Amino acid sequence: MSKHERRRLEREEERATQLDEATPLPTCWLCGRQFGEKVDQYHPVPKSKGGRATVAVHPVCRRTIETVFTNAELARSGGERDKLIDHPEIVRFLGWVAEKAPDFDAPTAPRRKR
Repeated sequence: MSKHERRRLEREEERATQLDEATPLPTCWLCGRQFGEKVDQYHPVPKSKGGRATVAVHPVCRRTIETVFTNAELARSGGERDKLIDHPEIVRFLGWVAEKAPDFDAPTAPRRKR
């Protein structure tokens, strides 16, 4: 059994336990939707800028953050979600992704030149 298969099984067992205990499922740090199979651990303040803490996000949410913000901008935000969700592109993304399935994934446009 591969490392990824073991992790997937562990996540499934954890979800089953959570459902049995009637506790709310974990949600994405950026969009607030529940997680499906895929979960990324993301540094809201980049490691290159001294960030250590991680948060759980959907892969599409991580790619969107990385497309919209530079590492310097993320460092200036101090890892605060409220500062990121005020950006017009993130507001538009959150409205679009709100009704998508937990494992929804889509290609993300490359970072725009500034």
